Amino acid sequence: MLISPINFAAADTLYLTSLHWPPFSGEQLKHQGACIAVAKAALAAVGHSLVVDFYPWSRAVRMASRNDAKYLGYLPEYNYPTDQFVFSEAMGRSALGLVERKSHPISWIEQKDLNQYTIGVVQDYVNTAELDAMMVNGSQPFEVVASDLHNINKVVTGRIGAAIIDEHVLRYILSQPNMQQVKHKLQFNKKRLTYKELFVAFKNNEQGHLWRERFNQGLAQINVQAILAEHID
Repeated sequence: MLISPINFAAADTLYLTSLHWPPFSGEQLKHQGACIAVAKAALAAVGHSLVVDFYPWSRAVRMASRNDAKYLGYLPEYNYPTDQFVFSEAMGRSALGLVERKSHPISWIEQKDLNQYTIGVVQDYVNTAELDAMMVNGSQPFEVVASDLHNINKVVTGRIGAAIIDEHVLRYILSQPNMQQVKHKLQFNKKRLTYKELFVAFKNNEQGHLWRERFNQGLAQINVQAILAEHID
């Protein structure tokens, strides 16, 4: 039975998928991460609860897109062209850039200048439209891995010139005890690729649209920046 605006009840629970992507999301993080904390607060503000199940990224997106699944979306996500999902209002904003070795910094003006380097990307992550297009047409050399940590390790050992990563994610990973021996060798490239906003991706169906509307109502009632600040840095 489809949910209609008149039969929403306080006990209604939204089910979403997510991934281990600290500090934004993670099953073992405080409040399951910054974006999950924001999403839960937004839904609580309008009388609903949120349950998030965590999977590897590609599976998280796939599970959220299945018609027979209980999930009505996933988070966090960048906005991108799709017919499968509709996006909430933004939950935050972060810089997307390149992690590089301090001993071999990358100098570039336009994104096409990066074509001279092999760039690491994570499977199924959205990067920039220009870079993704150049990867498709073959002008941008790249290597695909399963995680940001794998990319960082490849940069440290010089197997790739740089890797695309969120600035807050890089800072979090390099703050971990097992990275203390290598963090001094790495830095975030001084030129950002872009700034990305983070969203909840809801299924593009009646229930998804209704939950998005309710979520956005709650988001407008909370102090998003205060919640993010509590969980990031």
